Amino acid sequence: MTIKIDKKIKSYSVQKPEDRDREREAAAASAAAQFVLDNAEPVSNIIHMHEKIERPESLVGSTYKIKSPLVEHAMYVTINDIVLNPGTEHELRRPFEVFINSKNMDHFQWIVALTRIMSAVFRKGGDVTFLVDELKAVFDPRGGYFKAGGVYMPSIVAEIGSVVEEHLKSIGMIMDPELSDAHRALIAEKRSAYEARAKKKAPKPAEDGASFPANATLCHKCSTRAMVLMDGCQTCLNCGYSKCG
Repeated sequence: MTIKIDKKIKSYSVQKPEDRDREREAAAASAAAQFVLDNAEPVSNIIHMHEKIERPESLVGSTYKIKSPLVEHAMYVTINDIVLNPGTEHELRRPFEVFINSKNMDHFQWIVALTRIMSAVFRKGGDVTFLVDELKAVFDPRGGYFKAGGVYMPSIVAEIGSVVEEHLKSIGMIMDPELSDAHRALIAEKRSAYEARAKKKAPKPAEDGASFPANATLCHKCSTRAMVLMDGCQTCLNCGYSKCG
């Protein structure tokens, strides 16, 4: 067959058998990749949290108790979660709504307002972890209090934020950084040394259900009343922080 060439020939090459083999292999690989893309689950089928998702008939929830010395009756915080993409590798558990119940009606209005706003933020989707920092930054002008364990709470709202943080950690939205083995060993060593020394002085039992000495002071890093004087330096028995480095 004759082929007419209209353009000037600038260069040429001779096709070898191995060149044809490489072309066939490349074509086969491209066809296989296209087959995988055609049969993969479309990204659009993955459901993400947004405000148009309707509430299902049942939700998975957890209830937390808050007992503050600032109010007579305890508060019960219930956070309900919705499960997205159940049964798939994209399964997620996200907060959907929050309720706070108490016998104390003095705070009824702001509790209703707070829970409705929080629920609306949850349903918007996205990164809702900022609520934790905002709530924990609220301070009561009358002063805060220590809850069981010696952790300082600047207000009831801040403790609600602490409850939300605990819940978001349990469903994987907030990752709790774990202490290294060396750090844990250091804390255990410091605490054992202090307790051995304190036994000789017969200290008074801890208060408020705390697991730290009664004369411990507040650690500004972990907000726990666990700072004690050891070897001339203030050291936290909870997180290991030391003012001497």
